[in-house]
Amino acid sequence: MARIPGRNPWLAWPAGIVCAAVVATLAWLALPMVPVVVAWVGESLRTATSPPVAAPVEPSRAPLLEIAESDDAIDCRRLYPDDLWVELAWRPEALLSQDFSAPSTSVASLTDALAPQVRVTCRWRFDGGGGISSTLARVASDSAAVVEAALQGEGFSCETAGAVLRCRRAQGGAVEEHAVSGDLWLSSVETGRVPEDYGARLAEGLWGAG
Repeated sequence: MARIPGRNPWLAWPAGIVCAAVVATLAWLALPMVPVVVAWVGESLRTATSPPVAAPVEPSRAPLLEIAESDDAIDCRRLYPDDLWVELAWRPEALLSQDFSAPSTSVASLTDALAPQVRVTCRWRFDGGGGISSTLARVASDSAAVVEAALQGEGFSCETAGAVLRCRRAQGGAVEEHAVSGDLWLSSVETGRVPEDYGARLAEGLWGAG
């Protein structure tokens, strides 16, 4: 084999051995990082191939509910969902009055038992007769059981959807509806032609559950 001029074999061999030793030392030092690198590569591949996962969304509370549970003032416009408000306000000769009168319920003993603190009462009168009286009031937080027992004894049908108790009775040309959840009581008496599912829509605007 031809030799390359100027290369000294006595220097080349020790230099090669030193280089090999350095490489072996570096490889030995890198051994603890091998599992970390493998895990990182695997995670990168999984992230690149997996479909994005949406972050969990916390259920939002109805803005009206926050106002109703606070001491802030609330009026009839705020009480009604937009679609229900438009349907009522645009009726010919519709007249609205707002006050703090007690709920218009045929079960007078219920009002006495609950001792409500009225937040707002909205009374609608329509051309040709008929109308609606709806009241939002604050009551004791354990009032749902009292309401259910009292109204079922008067012929109301009651059901619970989520945390909202709803009771309804149609009698003598009038529909009376009540909804209770926590410390809020929503009651309505309807006569004549009223929007479809009036009570359910009003409750949905407040609690987000019809």
